[in-house]
Amino acid sequence: MAPRGPRPGLDGAAVSPTSSPETFFQKGQRNSNQLSIVLLVGNYLVKSLPERIFRKLPKSFNRCEIPACGLLNLLEYEARTGRTCKPPPQSSRRKNFEFEPLSTTALILEDRPSNLPAKSVEEALRHRQEYDEMVAEAKKREIKEAYKRKKIMKERFKQEENIASAMVIWINEILPNWEVMRSTRRVRELWWQGLPPSVRGKVWSLAVGNELNITPELYEIFLSRAKERWKSFSETSSENDTEGVSVADREASLELIKLDISRTFPSLYIFQKGGPYHDVLHSILGAYTCYRPDVGYVQGMSFIAAVLILNLEEADAFIAFANLLNKPCQLAFFRVDHSMMLKYFATFEVFFEENLSKLFLHFKSYSLTPDIYLIDWIFTLYSKSLPLDLACRVWDVFCRDGEEFLFRTGLGILRLYEDILLQMDFIHIAQFLTKLPEDITSEKLFNCIAAIQMQNSTKKWTQVFASVMKDIKEGDKNNSPALKS
Repeated sequence: MAPRGPRPGLDGAAVSPTSSPETFFQKGQRNSNQLSIVLLVGNYLVKSLPERIFRKLPKSFNRCEIPACGLLNLLEYEARTGRTCKPPPQSSRRKNFEFEPLSTTALILEDRPSNLPAKSVEEALRHRQEYDEMVAEAKKREIKEAYKRKKIMKERFKQEENIASAMVIWINEILPNWEVMRSTRRVRELWWQGLPPSVRGKVWSLAVGNELNITPELYEIFLSRAKERWKSFSETSSENDTEGVSVADREASLELIKLDISRTFPSLYIFQKGGPYHDVLHSILGAYTCYRPDVGYVQGMSFIAAVLILNLEEADAFIAFANLLNKPCQLAFFRVDHSMMLKYFATFEVFFEENLSKLFLHFKSYSLTPDIYLIDWIFTLYSKSLPLDLACRVWDVFCRDGEEFLFRTGLGILRLYEDILLQMDFIHIAQFLTKLPEDITSEKLFNCIAAIQMQNSTKKWTQVFASVMKDIKEGDKNNSPALKS
């Protein structure tokens, strides 16, 4: 049998099998003494902790109940050290406190731990003064915020009362006599204040009209076609071109629709997959690509369709959507008719220079053209750029005044932030106008829109637009190769 090697002792040192019992126990006693020292040091550290750490613990809690080391319990500790844990004496330095600090602000009034020098009277008084100043400042902020909340609630109640009274007028007086009353001064003024949500969809439908004579049955026909194509595209892509649009183009449109739906009002979580309006939005956009294959799907359409879905039934939303996109301005943008888009931009700049000459020159100095910020605003009818409730109010007046109001709203936004924009360079202006501040309010914006005069040398929007069209046509003729030859 091979001889056994040395075995480890309590402290990890090798112990020979032939070692005497006395030597072995001496080493054990030495280890026990070391452990006692560790326990004593741990106990000192626990007792020297600041008083505030224990304030949140139950009153019956004794800090000696905290084990100084996880190896032994309290009884073993007392047996080895010969010490008995007693409740610590109550500190006399904090007997007049009328509060329990709930935040770090009040820690400035705390006394130092007993193992550190106490505060001087001057230092304690200074800390008390600093604390009182902090509390006073906090109270001022709280009063200011409470006043602001009260003001907001008061305005909201007033707005709700106005909406309720306006709803009665719209339902009982205006809608039953729509054709007679729609152009009256009283109705136009009421319209400017914003439509009650309960009648908004109905008024939008009447204002947009149905020149295309689309019926709910026709929508179902195009929806069934869209569903057939979705099914066929998922199975095969070998179909021939139909209606002048290739299979590849249609597949691209369908993929773009899926992608765009997921990015439509993401904070609402109602249009994304699994949301209550996901399938409705998908159906309307798919049916439209079948109804207008010459236009197809263009990025931004999902926001327009989504706003209509929130205010109308599915078939009515499709009818309004198709007719809205058939308006000259929307058709020019969604068909990406560059020549027409340039004419709209040129007309916009005429009124931009007329109303905001200083900002107009600032933009010119950086060669910042309207297409940089207007395209996104027009494509989504401001539903992506503005808060949803404010965008709906813009839609209200857009349905009343037509395309002119879209560009007037753009000028209103520029007027609202004119002072800020004048301090920015090209990059910061483009970034700012791409993502407008979220705290924009309807009152401030509509006050700025109302201050915009859509008249240039006695010419209104339509007349200026016609002049721009004429000038561009004449310019094209003068620059034509036939005339030059």
